[in-house]
Amino acid sequence: MAVDTTTGTAIAGLDALELAGQIGQESLPRRLWAATWPKALAIGIVIGLWQFLYVIEWRPHWTWPSVPQTFGELKRIAGTEYFWHAVAVTMRRAAVGFTMAIVIGAGLGLAVARIKVLRAAIGSMITALQTMPSIAWFPLAIMVFQVGEAPMYFVIVLGAAPSIANGVIAGIDYVPPLLMRAGRNIGARGIDFYRHVVAPAALPSIVAGLKQGWAFSWRSLMAGELLVATGVPSLGFQLDTARNNFDAPLLMATMVVILVIGLAVDGVFGKVDRTLRGRRGLGDRAG
Repeated sequence: MAVDTTTGTAIAGLDALELAGQIGQESLPRRLWAATWPKALAIGIVIGLWQFLYVIEWRPHWTWPSVPQTFGELKRIAGTEYFWHAVAVTMRRAAVGFTMAIVIGAGLGLAVARIKVLRAAIGSMITALQTMPSIAWFPLAIMVFQVGEAPMYFVIVLGAAPSIANGVIAGIDYVPPLLMRAGRNIGARGIDFYRHVVAPAALPSIVAGLKQGWAFSWRSLMAGELLVATGVPSLGFQLDTARNNFDAPLLMATMVVILVIGLAVDGVFGKVDRTLRGRRGLGDRAG
């Protein structure tokens, strides 16, 4: 087994043979440059277009702030205790809601995958729930739970759990029968069978479901913080406050923070996915 020094992941299978003469030849600066320039170019294009729209006054300047105005506002709020309290509240809600969705979604997916009656009864309903816009649940959630954090958690779970459940179901469904028979032949039974045979084989699909579930939960939380006015500082509440006060720089700065958090979590899932592919000898599928 070889190690790809570009990503730090293990390379196995045919990729190890194919890349054996390539890995480790490039210098560290070249590897860093190759990994960062596409992202830097994309960010530069977005910022350039943003500033161009400001210069040509695509919209009045009080509704479309410039890049320097926005990042100046971001620097200002980053020095306030209120901002970091808002970030902490939002991240706590995201962590709690996503954890609840993982527990419910994984348990439901495992049950549906292994119990035929449940699959026949609610298998299609899980997919139907996944296609339901999360924001459509908020009127019901507010009516049932009243104003507070409970409606947010309710909608986060309904938005994320179906994706996680479908990831678990797909992962278990596509475990090769030969692998399952081999596991049973060497004595794997009960929990050990799922722990050592099914779970490792299904892990890529489960991670994909978790990644999609996070995207749904993050969007649901932002919608909840905008719609459910709890009065507690949060990123969504800050967005709504900026809109009400016609404070475009604050609004755009908050959106940048929300985007960065989303990209950071997506990067974690991407790292996990690359590690799994490397260990299975799948390499980099890009290109």
